[in-house]
Amino acid sequence: MTSLSKKVFVSLAGLFLITFLLLHLSINLFILPITPNHEETFRQAVHFMTTSPLIKVMEVVLFAAFIIHIFFAVTLQIENWIARPRGYKVWQKSRTDSPFSKLAIYTGIFVLIFLIIHFMNFYFVKQGWVSPPEGAYEVADKHDFYNMALNLFNNPVYCVLYIVLIIVLGFHLHHAFQAGFQSLGLNHPIYTPIIKILGWIYSILVPLGFISIPLYFLIS
Repeated sequence: MTSLSKKVFVSLAGLFLITFLLLHLSINLFILPITPNHEETFRQAVHFMTTSPLIKVMEVVLFAAFIIHIFFAVTLQIENWIARPRGYKVWQKSRTDSPFSKLAIYTGIFVLIFLIIHFMNFYFVKQGWVSPPEGAYEVADKHDFYNMALNLFNNPVYCVLYIVLIIVLGFHLHHAFQAGFQSLGLNHPIYTPIIKILGWIYSILVPLGFISIPLYFLIS
């Protein structure tokens, strides 16, 4: 498989994950008292996400996207390191060089750490691979993800860690949003500046949305 093909796979998987983040954020925000019935809305959304056959199919697609994105991104980075084992004696800046692109592999590692923590706290509990915390049941065998989330965000250490990792995710998203479209060949004098602006907006507002949750618990 050529490097270009790998970049296309990384981009398609990354853009899919970027889209999924918006859905994930829209549900998570109902942990906060943004509406009078926010708790019930959150529970209903989680119930749909954990029981719908369509969502179960999408879970497979989601995990496939994670694996594809991580595998080919790491492969491309290793190929770049092998091709330039000693680096350049004189660094020349190109139009595509940016701190975000150079740090993408490292911010990606932190994002992977965040995903592992997140899966252990929620998805692995749902699958029965990790024991749920005390009081994490609604009735019978249904996990109470709302109270599970409250337990986590009532821990200041977890909140700070969450905020730091989400900030790193923001840097990764800034690179991923623009690089994804560029790797798909969507370069145009008119559209590219718009994509860059949307990338900035997305990589700032979405992380801020996620950060607002632990901040609320830290200051409340």
